[in-house]
Amino acid sequence: MRYVIFIFFAAALTGAVTFWNDHVTRTPDMPSVRGMGNSAKPDPFDGLEIAARAAYVFDARTERILYEKESELQFPLASLAKVMSALVARDIAPDAVVIISGEALAAEGDSGLLKNERWRLSDLTDFTLMTSSNDGARALASVGTLSADEDRELAPTFIDRMNEKARALGMAQTFFLNETGLDEGSGLSGAYGSAKDVATLFTHIVRTKPDLLRATTQERLKISSFDAAHTATNTNSIARHIPGLIASKTGLTDLAGGNLAIAFEAGPLRPIIIVVLGSTEEGRFQDMEALVHASIVTIATGN
Repeated sequence: MRYVIFIFFAAALTGAVTFWNDHVTRTPDMPSVRGMGNSAKPDPFDGLEIAARAAYVFDARTERILYEKESELQFPLASLAKVMSALVARDIAPDAVVIISGEALAAEGDSGLLKNERWRLSDLTDFTLMTSSNDGARALASVGTLSADEDRELAPTFIDRMNEKARALGMAQTFFLNETGLDEGSGLSGAYGSAKDVATLFTHIVRTKPDLLRATTQERLKISSFDAAHTATNTNSIARHIPGLIASKTGLTDLAGGNLAIAFEAGPLRPIIIVVLGSTEEGRFQDMEALVHASIVTIATGN
């Protein structure tokens, strides 16, 4: 009777539905207000148009999918691959000092690293992820892939370890051919995966190593090696516009188009992971802003 009376007044009084969502705990057999006739709330994601070929929005606290578009299909990852490179390098040798080799500097692009420059792994990771440095990713891949008792000929390569990590995390559509994500050729990307897989990777990092991507929340940072000072500018041009940003990474190649993955807090201890794949260079940022807005509205209204 008490339940019936409440629903009667909820239909008549302004704001009662909001009170219901905020203050009443429903048991499993209670109907959701969201699905009750004229009281249903509009879904902020309904009618949303994005340029990306794939997208995934995941509430990491409730493990609820808020939105998805072709989220389990395989697409080129471009520089999103560098997130796995950074994670594996941290797993292998978190306290390593990395020396920038001529081989690393031969990678496409010039981010300002110097031959024989010495870096703490953590600082080089920050620089590499913020600037999407291919030189930096190559250098990260040079860290200790061998344990003292491993046979050099049988030891897994850094790329092997990246693929092993993907399998361990359940990233079923993901595999890596190189540590940068650069296209291997006109028809072959350096890494492939799904939007859902990238969200799985970001969720793992946010839960277990949140500092790994902390630098990617900044627009610009001064980062120094043992030998030189560098200014790192974030390739995520909308980083400062995303409220509660806790992680981000861009990707852009001819085969991939524009990719972007972020994690942000939609509320206290409420990380939301958003991934867009196969957009355009500028469209990925517009797509992300639209998805962030819809996510905030969804959480705020209890959808």
